[in-house]
Amino acid sequence: MVQPERIRTVIENVKPEIDEGRFPIKRVIGEKVDVTADIFADGHDLPTARLLYRSEDATEWLEAPMSLIENDSWGGWFFVDRLGVSEYTLEAWVDHFKTWQHDIRKKFAAGQDLSVDLLIGARYLEDGSQRAFGEDATRLKDLSQLVKGQADQERSVSFAVGQEATQLMRKYPDLTFAQRYSRVLKVIVERPKALYSTWYERFPRSCSNQPGRHGTFKDCESILPEIARMGFDVLYLPPIHPIGRTNRKGKNNSPHGTLDDPGSPWAIGAEEGGHKAVHPQLGTIEDFESLVKKASEYGIEVAMDAAFQCSPDHPYVKDHPEWFRLRPDGTLQYAENPPKKYEDIYPIHFESEKWQELWEELKSVVLFWIDRGVRIFRVDNPHTKPFPFWEWLIAEVKRDYPEVIFLSEAFTRPKVMKRLAKLGFTQSYTYFTWRNSKKEITDYLTELTQTEQREYFRPNFWPNTPDILPELVQYGGRPAFVIKLILAATLSSSYGIYGPAFELCVSEALPGKEEYLNSEKYEIKHWDWDRPGNLKQFIARVNRIRRENPALQSTWNLRFFEVDNDYLLFYGKEAEDGSESILVVVNLDPYHTRSGWLRIPIGELGIAPDQPYLCHDLLSDDKYIWQGEVNRVELNPHVLPAYIFKLRKRLKRETDFDYFM
Repeated sequence: MVQPERIRTVIENVKPEIDEGRFPIKRVIGEKVDVTADIFADGHDLPTARLLYRSEDATEWLEAPMSLIENDSWGGWFFVDRLGVSEYTLEAWVDHFKTWQHDIRKKFAAGQDLSVDLLIGARYLEDGSQRAFGEDATRLKDLSQLVKGQADQERSVSFAVGQEATQLMRKYPDLTFAQRYSRVLKVIVERPKALYSTWYERFPRSCSNQPGRHGTFKDCESILPEIARMGFDVLYLPPIHPIGRTNRKGKNNSPHGTLDDPGSPWAIGAEEGGHKAVHPQLGTIEDFESLVKKASEYGIEVAMDAAFQCSPDHPYVKDHPEWFRLRPDGTLQYAENPPKKYEDIYPIHFESEKWQELWEELKSVVLFWIDRGVRIFRVDNPHTKPFPFWEWLIAEVKRDYPEVIFLSEAFTRPKVMKRLAKLGFTQSYTYFTWRNSKKEITDYLTELTQTEQREYFRPNFWPNTPDILPELVQYGGRPAFVIKLILAATLSSSYGIYGPAFELCVSEALPGKEEYLNSEKYEIKHWDWDRPGNLKQFIARVNRIRRENPALQSTWNLRFFEVDNDYLLFYGKEAEDGSESILVVVNLDPYHTRSGWLRIPIGELGIAPDQPYLCHDLLSDDKYIWQGEVNRVELNPHVLPAYIFKLRKRLKRETDFDYFM
């Protein structure tokens, strides 16, 4: 038999809450957590609600008020200010004093006798004084007496419904029958780079300035100034470990490579070592540590590839054969993604009877590189490993190193990508790489930013990768590269490129495939980084615009606006405090000039219909004075396929002239 309770409030439909509280939401330090819920009570009594929050290791809750929005929907918010895990929940109760205040205002306005009602209010205030402390308790007693006085009902009512009484009674509520929400929800709080980062991928073995020579970590140090000048703050290195010799792949993924071929860096492990070793031609562990330190002097963090797979020559294969899948013919199972075959790689068998030792060993790999200064890991193909493993590993690492960032490289099914993000991955690769039309981009970005997904899935946009050369940039020429760069850099607050292939507009693909011809995955390249037509200066300008304009450092403030041409995409971002408005117009057609009429939301931006305003194009440095909602643009993709406008409102000074700010 269910025991009856005297709780009269209901708390339901709490947001954000991921899978009934199974998974945490994500924020970075300084971000706000907005919480809404449906909160109501029976009858005509009014409820009051508050938001409770704290760091996971704290014992006391902090409080934030909640306010009625409409139709029994309530909202409140708090800021997170510590790395690690925070918690939040809600509390609601029938507020008899607030109900009494609400009713007595109406009775007073109707001219009714309030003698008994004022005595009831005085009793509420007296009870409140018993819950209060110090001067607050004394003042509530005084207010009780002032309300109780009957000589001047108007004066008594003014004390009863006044700001002082209201605030003190909110501070010391009667929680005898308060309802606490049934779940304590969690927030993973990470450092700002989890939300705003600019990635540059480069193969260290191709960093030599001498054709035919294998690059080294020292060569990587020599290009740091140029990477910094282009505005990147993360240098991501594909695997730096020894490469297996057995079944080594040749040029263009040929299965008949020779020992003269360098092999794929993802075929990890040889007699020189495995995941805790570096390729001897790159240098030593000490050289790698020097690179990490030198990069930090330029404001760049080195990100490592965490690829949990092994070449047939990896020490694990000999020392722990139980960690791999044995086929009926006695051979080990190599990796496959039919019809593709990866004969140079053995996938790890996570269903091994020795799974606990396996998990601990793989965790030790991450900790090994953390000890050498790495705090960012790009994880290769996480969707091919068990979900529980990632949830465990990330939680184990972040317990002691909450500043570590994990990027999920998973171009896979949507629900799988979302699950990986829920399990703890800081950022995620996305389908942006293949979203090209206005509808595709609008629909996809609306999903990422306007649904529950925004609470746990942080997108990182990549126009290209060593594995993927999309059709648009294969056939769209230099304008297509510029278009995809601007979209990636302004739609998402985190983006990355694989270079120098991107800034050199490399577009040669294997016939009929979205893969690079003569892929750097299988050979060492010597790049002419300064050849004519390169995008380095343009990339530097775009990244500087991102760095100088905080509105572009969040993904969640994105909004799409109207333009009457399906080849033009019009969107904007505004700083949270309203101090900055950025409007972006992109011609999605890399071949033809397109024009259209923009409908600028001047009302929402605080601009009157007859008020001129300045649109400063941060790409070209051109300035336009516009007025009204509708204005026309024209974009030639062979000149510049986009505008990034910084909106400057025309304001009046005390002097007799106008100025823009």
